[in-house]
Amino acid sequence: MQTYHAVSTYRAWRHSLPPTSTVGVVPTMGALHAGHISLARAAASENTHVVVTIFLNPAQFSPTEDLASYPKTLEKDLEKLEELNASLPDDVPGRVSAVFVPIVAEMYPAGIPLVRDQQVGTFVEVIPLSAKLEGGTRPHFFRGVATVCTKLFNITNPNRVYFGQKDVQQTVIIRRLLLDLLFDIELRVIPTEREKDGLAMSSRNVYLKGRRREVAIAIYKALKAVEEMYNSGENRASVLLKKAREVVDNAGSEVKLDYVSLNEPQLLEEVDVVEKGKGVILSAAMWVLPREEGEGTVRLIDNLVLS
Repeated sequence: MQTYHAVSTYRAWRHSLPPTSTVGVVPTMGALHAGHISLARAAASENTHVVVTIFLNPAQFSPTEDLASYPKTLEKDLEKLEELNASLPDDVPGRVSAVFVPIVAEMYPAGIPLVRDQQVGTFVEVIPLSAKLEGGTRPHFFRGVATVCTKLFNITNPNRVYFGQKDVQQTVIIRRLLLDLLFDIELRVIPTEREKDGLAMSSRNVYLKGRRREVAIAIYKALKAVEEMYNSGENRASVLLKKAREVVDNAGSEVKLDYVSLNEPQLLEEVDVVEKGKGVILSAAMWVLPREEGEGTVRLIDNLVLS
């Protein structure tokens, strides 16, 4: 497993591969957890080479968000990928062959201030998908995602790319980006990895300790309550979403719901009725508020598919 920091050295390696090779790319921001490892494992099962990118993308953060404090664990990340390679059975065709860890100056030659109006250069935006759901609270976010993924796809030259269902809106946007920009890349979406109590795995979960970790599960409980109600025959979105809000409201003063929504999976339009036989995305975002001095607010997202 080789680590590359420069675009030129990575491309030299990529160009050296035989034409029959296939490359699966797993884009990450580092602080790898079992969810990321499941993406790399899936990529190893379908490709001769796996490339994991680790890049903490400033364009995804606003000036008030946690770019400075976001977990940075490169040495441990590389150890986890080596451990994955060692654990893969002999009949699995691929291994993590390369880890691409670019520097900000090469990814954004003109610099990347966090204030959007100060940014200079070429950016990619998927309209109107970027403005929905997460885009309501974080209007900068998916512009940053689409831009950095376009750069990474251009650099890494993958046959397939791997994303987790936890970031379901991101997968919808990436699917549209690949289509509209004529990338010859297959998108693979891998099921969400969860903790034993159901909390979706996230690099930001490391911020949650004690009581805050206990109440964080409210977002998953809310989604599961809606799923249970839907499976019992309720299909009115207003009733289903009310149930989710009630679950979070009753979880305690440490949590606050940002949104909960039911959307069709192509354009993320809200639905009034969940029709049987049609997949609908149930998604939510929730803040876990600080309880002690020095703690920051942690924002969690999660989703289920009602089908």
